[in-house]
Amino acid sequence: MYKVEVYLSVRRACLVEGKSIRQVSEEFGINRRTVRKMIQNAVPPGYQRKQEAKKPKLGAHLEFIHQILKEDKGCPKKQRHTAKRILVRLKEERGYEGEYTVVRDYVRKYHTLNKEMFCPLEHPAGEAQVDFGEAWAVIGGEKQKCHIFVMDIPQSDACFVKAYPHENTEAFCEGHASAFIFFAGVPTKILYDNTTIAVSFILGKRKKTRAFCELQSHYLFEEKFARVRKGNDKGKVEGLVGYARRNFMVPIPEFETFDDFNTYLKNCCLKRQKDILYGQKESIEERLKGDTLCFLPLPEVPFEACICQSGRVSSQSLVRFKGNDYSVPIRYGHRDVFIKGYVQEVVISCGTEIIAKHTRSYGQGEKIFNPLHYLPLLEQKTGAFDQAAPLSKWELPPVFKKCQNLLEQRNGKEGKREYIRILSLLETYSLEQLEGGIKEALTLGALNCASIKHILLCHLDEKPVTLNMMEYPHLPHVFVTTTKPQDYGKLLERSC
Repeated sequence: MYKVEVYLSVRRACLVEGKSIRQVSEEFGINRRTVRKMIQNAVPPGYQRKQEAKKPKLGAHLEFIHQILKEDKGCPKKQRHTAKRILVRLKEERGYEGEYTVVRDYVRKYHTLNKEMFCPLEHPAGEAQVDFGEAWAVIGGEKQKCHIFVMDIPQSDACFVKAYPHENTEAFCEGHASAFIFFAGVPTKILYDNTTIAVSFILGKRKKTRAFCELQSHYLFEEKFARVRKGNDKGKVEGLVGYARRNFMVPIPEFETFDDFNTYLKNCCLKRQKDILYGQKESIEERLKGDTLCFLPLPEVPFEACICQSGRVSSQSLVRFKGNDYSVPIRYGHRDVFIKGYVQEVVISCGTEIIAKHTRSYGQGEKIFNPLHYLPLLEQKTGAFDQAAPLSKWELPPVFKKCQNLLEQRNGKEGKREYIRILSLLETYSLEQLEGGIKEALTLGALNCASIKHILLCHLDEKPVTLNMMEYPHLPHVFVTTTKPQDYGKLLERSC
């Protein structure tokens, strides 16, 4: 192929100097047909194939290859045919005699020609997209996979990010409620993928779950679902999940609790609103004002982001919820209860009364106890005290053990029962208050439940500890009279 300098010389000779094609051909040693091409083109046009190259060996197998590649679209990405695997099948199933490079080049060309194309989208103000992602974090000293709820406002690129221990219905609903408070309004329409939290099944038409319908009925936003396995339908929030992971969670964040982690993520979202993105003239915060004008108002009553179910208290005073057992006071044994499962808490009620609250566990087969629930039972069955599972992991200050030992040495089984009564004071007083009361009772030499309760009440009333029973009518009164000589005579009569 001739360089552009040759084209320049030939074209000047013909078009400016007026030489004939024959003269120019002889002068430059170029074929006359080439000279004519140079006159028609200012620069080398490059080689252009007039017809597709023939494939004498592969041609008979193209239909087979096309069928394989079409079927691959419905398979997992990691289990699709490579060019090498197609070559093996061609040789084994169809007796192909060609080489690998021919198959590789054809497969590459096929994929290039069949790549999906996309149209730029314009997003109306006041709409949102929602998705979950995953990221690692260290919470309370333990490295764990966190599930990241992300809501994106595409028109302004504002975002809300919150981390949860699990991706479930409670996290989904609580994430929406928190995002709406963060944006001070409810988007008019929200785009989702086909998560089972929102969609129970698809049979031509989507059937929404009850929890999603309750959330939607409370906030009155319109829903829209992406096509199945088409993440690009909500590309904005898909990209935001990756952005949050790369920018908010590198290096791996370390926090004591999820609340601390989420406070950090909220601050990251607020800080990002100051950015002016590529192609924009205003910051995210300024563009968000256009969205807020279109948002629906927040309901006056907050949404209760939990799942509810009924249950029954077992003979061990336990209630099962999501594969784990939670304790309730023993007086509710064998009764029907109502359970509310929040992201971080499980609340159990009987009738209109809340009878127990526990930190939620996401394990399986675990038992979550509140030792105070079992103290009334252990007061009756003191023999089970030393082996009671609810008390085995109960960490108490050393003075409690000292109190127990003294009472048991002094009164045996009755002393153990008295110690249980002292522990029951934790239903009314804090651990620090009871610890101080026990220490003062040991100093005064009055180690029993009534004395410790008397000491605690004195502290609450900001009065000095006194034995004046008239000021504390809740304590049993003891009247001591002066001994008379006749009283000894009564003792002798009794002994006779």
